[in-house]
Amino acid sequence: MDVLSDVLSAVRLSGAVFFDVEAFAPWVSPTPQAETFRRTIMPNAEHVIAFHVMMAGSCWAEVPNAGPPIHLRAGDFVVIPMGDDHVLSSAAGMRGEADLAMYRRPTDRCQPVPFVLNKGGGPERNHFICGYFGCDARPFNPLLDALPRLFHASVSPASQDWLLRLVRAAAVESARGTAGGEAMLARLAELMFVEVLRKHISDLPEDARGWCSGVRDAQVGAALHLMHERPAHAWTVEALAREVGMSRSAFAERFAAFVGVPPMQYLARWRLQVAANLLAGRQMSIADAAAEVGYESEAAFNRAFKKVVGLPPGTWRKRRGEAT
Repeated sequence: MDVLSDVLSAVRLSGAVFFDVEAFAPWVSPTPQAETFRRTIMPNAEHVIAFHVMMAGSCWAEVPNAGPPIHLRAGDFVVIPMGDDHVLSSAAGMRGEADLAMYRRPTDRCQPVPFVLNKGGGPERNHFICGYFGCDARPFNPLLDALPRLFHASVSPASQDWLLRLVRAAAVESARGTAGGEAMLARLAELMFVEVLRKHISDLPEDARGWCSGVRDAQVGAALHLMHERPAHAWTVEALAREVGMSRSAFAERFAAFVGVPPMQYLARWRLQVAANLLAGRQMSIADAAAEVGYESEAAFNRAFKKVVGLPPGTWRKRRGEAT
């Protein structure tokens, strides 16, 4: 499995689409901080990421105090990785009050999702779909720190037409109450997220740094692939450097420059995330999960897990089970 796919699987990315919005200028659509409504829309998720897909027309997207507004056109996809409060509007700089009562899962199974909303009253029609991704934030999710607070990308021309057609079709099916419509939209949301992430990585400047740039770099990307492919292996900096054809010092310096942490620190964090994913399934003992990711003793794994997560793995699993 490639590194990006491995991360998305290990952090348990899941999608959901809740709003299908038609807006007529002037209009403003504020979204509060995701943590304020996480338990009502995705109660099983540790972290919630908001996203919007522009289907027709155009608008402005902004995270206040995090940079200038971004102009969105049909086919554009905007993601708020850290769950900041943000605003979509017909004109840059508009503000409004969010209604927290809107952010809920339907209690009536016959109630279709997404909810259909209409905003504004002018002649200029805009159409966008809003939804959320749930994922793990701890022990380690390298994507959350790798993306800007407002992540904007256009779906590639090769994918835009068929992706948007599928989203429209799924939204129609869901509005009709057809079985599986909500699940179809969720899978499509995840597919679009992967597509824009791939485009974001490929479009990064040559001198860019960060985890996403590291995935693309020949030597660092190869090392990440090795660690993700065999997390339990007794890797050393020397062994990884040898595998990617670099000297130890040059590799260690290059890896840290791209990823932001030394190779062994990254590996240790990733092992904990893989183990957490194994434990979340409740099918594996703590000792077996520790051994699966390369720990020689359960005690050492317990100490490492508690240091990063703040809880022993047994307590963490119990609370995770109660939350679900």
